[in-house]
Amino acid sequence: MDKKPKMSSTELGALWTTYHKKTMILRILEYFIEKSDDQKAKDLMSDLWEKLHPKVVEIKTMLENDGAVTPIGFTKEDVDLNVPNLFEYGFDIMFCRILKEISMGMYVLHMTVSYREDIVQFYKQLTDLTQTYYNYFTQYLIEKDLLPRPNFTNMPESIDFINDKSYMKGTNFFGRRRTLNTVEFGLLYHSVETNIFGMQLMRGFAQCAKEEEVKKYFAKGKDLSKEILKETGEILLQNNIQPPATPGGIVTGSAKAPFSDKLMMYCTYLLCGFSLGGQGFSAAFILRNDVMMKTGIFAKDVYEYSVEGAKLMISKGWLEEPPKMDL
Repeated sequence: MDKKPKMSSTELGALWTTYHKKTMILRILEYFIEKSDDQKAKDLMSDLWEKLHPKVVEIKTMLENDGAVTPIGFTKEDVDLNVPNLFEYGFDIMFCRILKEISMGMYVLHMTVSYREDIVQFYKQLTDLTQTYYNYFTQYLIEKDLLPRPNFTNMPESIDFINDKSYMKGTNFFGRRRTLNTVEFGLLYHSVETNIFGMQLMRGFAQCAKEEEVKKYFAKGKDLSKEILKETGEILLQNNIQPPATPGGIVTGSAKAPFSDKLMMYCTYLLCGFSLGGQGFSAAFILRNDVMMKTGIFAKDVYEYSVEGAKLMISKGWLEEPPKMDL
């Protein structure tokens, strides 16, 4: 049997990050499985848990085989299955769907820095699993009328090229705004959809967090999502497009935390990274300067919020340090 080559620093960093994210997702799934009153939702989340748990064990084995200590990540101490429901009305599957979106982006990144065959195959398997369950969760929400489809538009009947630089302006010489194209609308639509979810999530986290500083941080996150929603909705309305209205789930009146403050902070940290990635992607494909500037402001605000969260986690001793490079 051929001996595997030594794990590289980039592969170590990728697996270390994946371990944290996967142990967090397992804890979130355990809570939602326990509280779900919809059998199909429970089955979907249980099946995902059964497939993800061996992957966490696989990461641990790969790290130990190369002489690396396994990070703590998130354990049974970070979830309380006995507290009442904090979220209802399909929020569990909405949450799982967003987590799968984040996973898809992270696995692409991790695969690009992996070279050892078994690690490449590991991320390929995780990617296939994530894409499959992302579709399951999407179709579930559509079937339950919890996830409306985006607006329709007339199909193009000819091929056109941009031949005027004024296309990139918010207005032309006569002061008329160029209508959004479908690519720009798709990016703005996704921002609305994810920030409706984010606003509800931050509201729930703020309601149940134990430490006052953490409560205030989540409340600030709720306000940030609300502001992004307001600004994005105004852009759409100015273009005679009705902003999408997704339910976003329901936050109950419970003040008992299902998750530790540490887990909720790390989850928020991941969501900020996901948002920043989306804003960066948007900057490359939004061609209207006024909309581009607006998304740039959103990115700055999210980045500052993310840095504030990292500092808060460090002050509480909740942020594990990634493996160091040799001097």
